[in-house]
Amino acid sequence: MTSRTPPRTAAGTPGAPEDADGAGSGARTVLDIRGLRTHFRTEDSVVRAVDGVDLRVRRGRTLCVVGESGCGKSAMARSVLQLVDPPGRVVDGRVLLHPADGGEPVDLAALKPTGRELRSVRGRDVAMVFQEPMSSLSLVHTVGDQVGEALRVHTGISRRQARERAVDLLERVGVPGAERVVDSYPFQLSGGLCQRVMIAMALSCGPRVLIADEPTTALDVTTQAQILDLFADLRRESGTGILFITHDMGVVAEIADEVAVMYLGTVVEQGPVDAIFHDPQHPYTRALLEAVPRFGADREGPLPTIRGTIPDPGHHPSGCVFRTRCPEAVDGLCDTTVPPVTVPGPGRRVRCLLREGPAAAPPESGSTDREEAADAG
Repeated sequence: MTSRTPPRTAAGTPGAPEDADGAGSGARTVLDIRGLRTHFRTEDSVVRAVDGVDLRVRRGRTLCVVGESGCGKSAMARSVLQLVDPPGRVVDGRVLLHPADGGEPVDLAALKPTGRELRSVRGRDVAMVFQEPMSSLSLVHTVGDQVGEALRVHTGISRRQARERAVDLLERVGVPGAERVVDSYPFQLSGGLCQRVMIAMALSCGPRVLIADEPTTALDVTTQAQILDLFADLRRESGTGILFITHDMGVVAEIADEVAVMYLGTVVEQGPVDAIFHDPQHPYTRALLEAVPRFGADREGPLPTIRGTIPDPGHHPSGCVFRTRCPEAVDGLCDTTVPPVTVPGPGRRVRCLLREGPAAAPPESGSTDREEAADAG
């Protein structure tokens, strides 16, 4: 998709307490990510795939995390539910899930990855739609069994009841012939139908947070538009907070309320979607937008690109992580100083030494015990 004009951000949830961060959303925070760090230890280095990420997912709103392949988007998404495969490990930070009744939040990052408490959260309170549904679904179990599994685990309903509920969910996500599809196997379905099945699985227990990791990758344009409409309907009808991972700025323009731009494991800019598209502050954000093909552009000339390549994630450059590719980099400044987070406007944050604004309040950090143990191990 190549649309460059984003829709206006939706109004917040009526009656919900407003977050005091200047965003003006009026929407309750359901998932609060603070200082999240995920490292992968290799033979010769420690890859900082997620390097101090701070994000908020709000009720009834969509936060899009965008960046090039390899920037840490998927690692961050998996870290929320501690689904990072070895040798990866969440080493620091907090992932606070706020209960619907306004009680004390639960820190998912502090729970045992294989423990009962975290397993009870997965699929029920926080659900995830993974990349490439054909490889995420089991080929030897029917669609109905897979959609109904979370229901049986979390609610204890019978197999027959789970099947009936699976049919309802498939119909809800627009699967034609749901009564037939529920008894089919994934290899008998198209990629678009398999993605709808994945979404039905994620919605089965009515989660308050839905993490969608590149859910439109490899889908044709028509199917992609239908899937995006489905997410928009879900947000409006159920008030689900959506954390949407993508590398496609056109998708961001279509679905986002708020945007976080990631580069080399770090969020370099975040803010309301209109502000990000119409007044990008970070050079990397501008480069991403300039690289989007435009209708009516010169077809004979070269496509715009971002110069250089992403540095080795195991050996971050000193100073600003984007300086090796930045057209505005200043020697003696950008290569020696780590940019602080500043607030150039309401609800906005940017990590750039060349942008002015008051310093952002530091988020609460998680315990460093996990980080020290991981680096020592």
